[in-house]
Amino acid sequence: MSNSSSAVRFTHTIPCLSYTNAHAAIQWLVDAFGAEARHIYDGPDNTVSHAEVWFGDMCVMMGTLKDNNMPPHRQGESAVYIVVASAAEVDQLYERAVQNGASIVIALRDTDYGSHDFGALDPEGNFWGFGTYAPV
Repeated sequence: MSNSSSAVRFTHTIPCLSYTNAHAAIQWLVDAFGAEARHIYDGPDNTVSHAEVWFGDMCVMMGTLKDNNMPPHRQGESAVYIVVASAAEVDQLYERAVQNGASIVIALRDTDYGSHDFGALDPEGNFWGFGTYAPV
């Protein structure tokens, strides 16, 4: 699938993650990265059937890891990259993440492809990257 238009393009891809303890993960994302948990639909036995967690205008859907044939099959098998509007906002997110005990796996940096970014693991091992690089 290709689009040869020179108009500004952006993606509508929505990452979906699963957690063994989705309620705790959502709260951690709110605390560590300032996410907004807009919708949380509880399931049986203190599980989350579906949740929408927002980072500005970007949504990540998540829920409790299920014992079925749908991936991921184990915790910590996902990665998300969130495009942030400015280097100053990346710096603020980094400081917040460090203050809240995030496991930083890519230190705050400026890349040779023009991004100012960092990466962290959440408590269940999923990778979260935040940076100014936005594909066009």
